[in-house]
Amino acid sequence: MASLKLLLIAACGFCLVSADFRSDLKDTGVRSVFPGDSDYAAASKAYNLRFTFAPAAVVYPTTPEEVSSVVKVAFDNNYKAVPRGGGHSYVANGLGGKNGSLIVDMGSMKAITIDSSANTAVIETGNRLGDIDLALNAAGRALPHGTCSYVGIGGHASFGGYGFTSRQWGLALDPIFAVNAVLANGTIVKATKDSYPEILWGLKGAAPSFAISTSIEVNTFAAPSYAIVMNYVWNDMDYKTAGESMFSFQNFSLSGPAAPFAGELDIFRGSREGTVNITFAAAWYGDEGSAIPTIQPWLDVMPTPDSAQLLGDGTYIDTVALLSGASHPVNTSTQPDTTDTFYAKSLMTPEGEPMTLEACTAFMKYLAIEGFASNTDWFTQVELYGGPNSKIREIPNNATAFSRRDTLFTFQLYASSFNLQPPYPAEGFTFLDNMATTVTSSMPSDWNYGAYVNYLDNRLQNWQNLYFADNYPKLKYLKDQLDPHDVFMFPTSIEE
Repeated sequence: MASLKLLLIAACGFCLVSADFRSDLKDTGVRSVFPGDSDYAAASKAYNLRFTFAPAAVVYPTTPEEVSSVVKVAFDNNYKAVPRGGGHSYVANGLGGKNGSLIVDMGSMKAITIDSSANTAVIETGNRLGDIDLALNAAGRALPHGTCSYVGIGGHASFGGYGFTSRQWGLALDPIFAVNAVLANGTIVKATKDSYPEILWGLKGAAPSFAISTSIEVNTFAAPSYAIVMNYVWNDMDYKTAGESMFSFQNFSLSGPAAPFAGELDIFRGSREGTVNITFAAAWYGDEGSAIPTIQPWLDVMPTPDSAQLLGDGTYIDTVALLSGASHPVNTSTQPDTTDTFYAKSLMTPEGEPMTLEACTAFMKYLAIEGFASNTDWFTQVELYGGPNSKIREIPNNATAFSRRDTLFTFQLYASSFNLQPPYPAEGFTFLDNMATTVTSSMPSDWNYGAYVNYLDNRLQNWQNLYFADNYPKLKYLKDQLDPHDVFMFPTSIEE
């Protein structure tokens, strides 16, 4: 009987592991790591070292059937099951976001099958973005997604997946036409628009709350015949000019630059109080020679940059490498993943009510003064999502569980400890919280801004609305239907 189960106190000292649970997992034949095992510390290490959680076990299935068997064990033993792809969750939800969860690590499921006649692919969710790029590029194909090559496709596509090609191809979840998944009772399903359409709707925006996705089936895109990265730098720009620059970039974005263009403002600490350093990182996936003319209207109203570069050899895969950065090679087998100790927030600004010059200036003033004094290593990104010609905003907000498609900019606000190691400075939380508030408090009280689920913030209030907006009631209904016992639960999972 469950009430008489022998409990073994794990060596970690945080979680209790049922003897029946341990035995049942071993009976599945799936490789399992438990507290006290020699490889437990590595298996339970978070990407964000601000978090230390102690899972009840970490399992490494190799087939959908094995995923099903371990989910059944979790269900039968009243444990929470959480999938982990690349493990890059900002708040360690890939470790359950708390102690005592069963972590289903998908890293052993990395098959990629490309159908060149249909221009489709089946991608298992243990793959990382860089490895997907290499496989697809070899066939002359590509997908939209974020820039970090080490991020896992499972979580990335589950919660959106913005990248520099998203203005022309959509988010990473948009090309998905089928998801193969395991439900909370262990049932294996293939969700499509014709078979389990409501499940597919929920999986495209909030998947880990309802199921463990084992593979996605996607329409691929022809790799651009020409692609280039642009990099412009303005050092020690005073905050008033910086505010005007962000406001002018917003005006340029609202004018509808051609979809092959993508760009973001990256803002860093200046060398003296009252200033910031700004980098404009952009990519072009259209005709050779058309990149600069596309952004020239904005450059014409900007101060002369301190440096301006066109980077890359013209191939698409080279832009993937450039945007990922030297510390994250496209081939993820060449070196281990990195870690960090950080806090991050996000802000999605509505295209229909863009920021005022006052809000832009308040934001830059905060960075130039409070940011200069901060004891963190910080940066902010202002990413262009929407505007006319953006594929993201062509899809209705209620077409998938992912909402906020009417966003113009997504801000990523990010601050690390100075040495990237614990402990994280307490001041860093207030610094970032107030950074977001400088924008929202400068706008009307009913400003319909949002937040981006892939930049998870464990301190965010009203996250249900900020992440999912009007889609949340339907998500709660699906949760009740698909996972009434809350098997797939973590701190920001959809509530019953």
